Amino acid sequence: MTTPLPETAATVPPPGCPAHRPAGPAATALFGAAVAEDPHGLYARLREQHGPVAPIELEPGVEAWLVLGYPELLELTRNEQLFSKDSRRWRVPAEGRLKSDSRLLPMTAWRPTLLNLDGAEHHRLRAAVSETLARIDHRQLRQATEAAADTLIDGWGPDGTADLIAQYARQLPLMVFTQLIGLPAEAGPHIVQLISHFVDSSDKSVRANAEFQAILLDLVRKRRERPAADLTSWLLAHPAAITDEEAVHHLVVIMVAGNETTINWTGNTLRLLLTDRRFRATLTGGRLTVSDALDEVLWRDPPTQNFPGRWATGDTVLGGQYISAGDMLVLGLAAANADPSVLTPEGIGGNRAHLAWGAGKHVCPAQQPARLIVETAVETLLHRLPDLQLAVPGHELAWRPSPWSRALVSLPVLYSAFTPPRTPPSERPAWTPPPLPSVSTPSAATSTPRTPGSERQGPRSWWNSLAGWWSGR
Repeated sequence: MTTPLPETAATVPPPGCPAHRPAGPAATALFGAAVAEDPHGLYARLREQHGPVAPIELEPGVEAWLVLGYPELLELTRNEQLFSKDSRRWRVPAEGRLKSDSRLLPMTAWRPTLLNLDGAEHHRLRAAVSETLARIDHRQLRQATEAAADTLIDGWGPDGTADLIAQYARQLPLMVFTQLIGLPAEAGPHIVQLISHFVDSSDKSVRANAEFQAILLDLVRKRRERPAADLTSWLLAHPAAITDEEAVHHLVVIMVAGNETTINWTGNTLRLLLTDRRFRATLTGGRLTVSDALDEVLWRDPPTQNFPGRWATGDTVLGGQYISAGDMLVLGLAAANADPSVLTPEGIGGNRAHLAWGAGKHVCPAQQPARLIVETAVETLLHRLPDLQLAVPGHELAWRPSPWSRALVSLPVLYSAFTPPRTPPSERPAWTPPPLPSVSTPSAATSTPRTPGSERQGPRSWWNSLAGWWSGR
């Protein structure tokens, strides 16, 4: 529970806040090898040392608070009056302590989007994004994902080896997302490289962020003049009267949050299926399903493990820590999911009360399309390569050193043979990538049986040409 401090205390930072850090609890680095190699151990140690809210550094000299407790994270995300989404309240840059080339800028800089606004403006922009995403036809999205998956798998060499991150998880979502927003297919590889730079807060993140926005601005201007059946056009046509600047920044949100999260969710689910005996049995008729694996990943290794953030509007207390006005609070999504106060002896089977999507008014609006893409990608791969197995011991798999994403560097596998894609029914025409519809089509939960007639389709020329260009053929 949070409690605003009395006005008399507001002028003097209380012991334990970042301004008094030398005399208070020592800050722990939330960057580098520690957060990549053993984040679960790191969060457990922070919880033991500091309780549900812990002092951290996001880069040397840049302090923040990591919210580890499940109830505290709910309080943080639901109390808009005390904890704002407006990063312009952050006192670190206001005090001149954030370098102009800081790797944190792409993930913390204020943008005119639903991620950085509160109140009525947030409601206006969220409605535009949510209703735009609702216009995606889920049946066609599944077909597009299956076709892209089949094409990628068919492009692998005959030696029975593959890297499921570089050759599958990192390529497949972008093949779908470029079509969704209306970008040319050949822009895909470069865009995913740009996204990786600023999500990982790498030394190229600032330049990558600027280049990515320039590409999207060009797309928005073209769609303003010549609308098409894609997310960009629908966003611009929404009654919320989205400006070009707002459209660009929301496309950044859709591409980064959607694409990067989908990549990581796919990779982490495949890792779980290949390393955990409970799920490995699924391939030979075991009890747990792909849908179960998707949910467990959202609990144990969510694709976004930490997310910035909230900014305190005044001096207050959260989780026993004194928070000063302008402090940044980071949502510890993975840590909150592991809070002992919410875990039961029976485990998490069938429970979707995780915080992988956030909580409150800013909860992710793209959960259903993301789940459909990931589940389809995983199911298609397992159907095509039923004897898939890791090429290295599970403990040798490496993770990217990102404070935000929970993402594998690679996932090398072995397999003996392909299973051909299912042949489409003879009475149905050969599939070509459909234009996205202008009205939404309700979709059943992704864990239910497939709709009759929606069998996997073989790869077609459009996807073949894209995959060929991608691999240099």
